[in-house]
Amino acid sequence: MTNAFFPTEKLLLGPGPSNVSPRVLAALGMPPLGHLDPDFIELMEEVKVLLRQVFGTQNEVTFPVSGTGSAGMEFTLVNWIEPGDRVLVAINGVFGTRLANLADRLGAQTTRLEFPWGDVIDKNQLAQKAEDIKPKIICVVNGETSTGVYQPMDGLAEIAHDNGALLLADCVTSLGGMPVNLDAWGVDLAYSGTQKCLSCPPGLAPVSVSPRAVEVFHQRKTPVPSFYLDLGEILKYVGTGQKRAYHHTAPVNMIFGLHAALCEVMEEGIPARIERHRQAAARLITKVLPLGFEPVVKAENRLYPLTTLRLPEGADEAALRVRLLHEHRVEVGGGLGPFAGTVWRCGLMGVNATIRNADTLASCIADVL
Repeated sequence: MTNAFFPTEKLLLGPGPSNVSPRVLAALGMPPLGHLDPDFIELMEEVKVLLRQVFGTQNEVTFPVSGTGSAGMEFTLVNWIEPGDRVLVAINGVFGTRLANLADRLGAQTTRLEFPWGDVIDKNQLAQKAEDIKPKIICVVNGETSTGVYQPMDGLAEIAHDNGALLLADCVTSLGGMPVNLDAWGVDLAYSGTQKCLSCPPGLAPVSVSPRAVEVFHQRKTPVPSFYLDLGEILKYVGTGQKRAYHHTAPVNMIFGLHAALCEVMEEGIPARIERHRQAAARLITKVLPLGFEPVVKAENRLYPLTTLRLPEGADEAALRVRLLHEHRVEVGGGLGPFAGTVWRCGLMGVNATIRNADTLASCIADVL
């Protein structure tokens, strides 16, 4: 007979998932409902309204995809790319690369416009490339989880729309912790994840689709090469109206948890939440500078929820991370790509974005050093 699993609670200060509040945990543990139960459908409608508020949009097509943030990424490409379509991807980290690789798999003519890791993209270069190739979609990462860069979005929609393209934004690490204003930015396709600044466990991918993108979707000449992520099929289930058609069994308890998490976001207020993330990140940097750590990203380009720190010269980053986890039950993330072995990714996200947690992490780092 196998014993039940009860994990030791840890302070999750890496790139995600983050810890969740007691209110969210309680919601996850509520008795399940059927995925077509009228009470559940009503709750789903509330979740859609709350997601619009957090995304800063009036887009009717805004809902949680049943899957992690990567499912959100795939949803925003598989529904709009047809073989031979031109796609322009601005890459300054791992997750821009993933977008480009997925576009390749879907048969797109993918153009990669690469920039140094830790920097924002150059809008002039993006505009020139868009004018040259006239893509169907321009993809940018608003919050690059591999580098800790927050990409300014002003002017990007003009570049896309002036060249007949849709603008797609990865908001996985920005939603709920940084300014996200899809309508003001002119973003057509956006996706995120629940496990970072929303402080809900991984398992759902909030997405939002502009009316312009919906129109482009309806002009497809070929079937969507996915049943599970086909927008047309999903809308029969999560769309508006009284009659709902079965598409898949939604993860009902995850929707319960997301509803509780979004209620917490709105009760705190988005500006206050963003400021809390800013203060926590600033405190962490102040505390670790005397220990020999240096922030990788310029102050004006930093993601508040995720801080990339270059370790002191000669430090064994992997060994130190193991000690943090085993001796203090504190998790941080290692660097990826060119940052591997020299950089930590420290997440102060959602309920974890506090001065207390910043001080705790700095104290634990000092101990293992």
